[in-house]
Amino acid sequence: MKGRGGVYLPSSSILSELNKAFILVLDKRLIIKDMVTVLFNPTEYSLEKSNEFASINIPGLESPLLQFSRGNLETLSMDLFFDTYEKNIDVRTYTSRVTDLMKIDPEIHAPPILMFVWGTFTFTCVLARATKKFTLFSPEGIPLRATLNVTFNEYKTEISMKERPLESSDRTKLYTIKEGDSLWAIAAEEYGDPSFWRVIADHNHIENPRLPKVGQEIALPPSEE
Repeated sequence: MKGRGGVYLPSSSILSELNKAFILVLDKRLIIKDMVTVLFNPTEYSLEKSNEFASINIPGLESPLLQFSRGNLETLSMDLFFDTYEKNIDVRTYTSRVTDLMKIDPEIHAPPILMFVWGTFTFTCVLARATKKFTLFSPEGIPLRATLNVTFNEYKTEISMKERPLESSDRTKLYTIKEGDSLWAIAAEEYGDPSFWRVIADHNHIENPRLPKVGQEIALPPSEE
C-alpha cells in the first residue's frame, strides 16, 4: 500500500492488525530509517485544514471582496500518554524519543520527515510542536507518567499540477482580460497582493483600474518592479 507522501507501507490487512500507533522516521528519499512506537494509543486525534483569503477593498462598494490567497497545511494533533510506574523506569526514556524528532537531521539540515501510522491511517508530516506534562513521580522525584500534546504539520513531497504556478511572477507575462476581471483581483491572484494593481495600471497606462476592457491584453510586470 502506498501511504500519503509516496511511502510504501504493508498492505491494509497487515496494518489493520497492528494495535499500536507508531511514528516512522524517513530520510530525504522517504525511505524508512527508524520507528518510534507509542506506549498507549491516543484516545482521539484532530485533523485541521484551512484556507486564507485576501480582503480586497474596492471604492464604491459597501463591503470588500474576498480573493483566495492560498491553502494552509493540514495539521494533526493529539495527546500521547506514557506510563512506566510498574516498571519504575524514568518515563523520559520514552517521551524523549518523540520530542527528539524536532531536532535537526544533519542529512537534510532540518527536522526529519515523519509518517504517523495507526491502523490504515497514515499522515506524512513533521513534528511542529510538543508539550510535556509530567503527573506522577517516584519518591526520588523521577517522572513515571507523562502526557505529550503533539502537533504534526503535513509534509508535501511535490506540488500537484493544479497547484503548480504555470509561470513565475519574477518575469513579465501577458494576460487577457476576462468578463468580471478587475486589476485588484488580478494582482491578488498573480502576486498575492491586491495593492499591486497600481503597478499593473501604470505599466499598461490604464486610467480606470475598475473597468479594464474585456479582451484587452495587458502585461504583468515582474514583482520587483
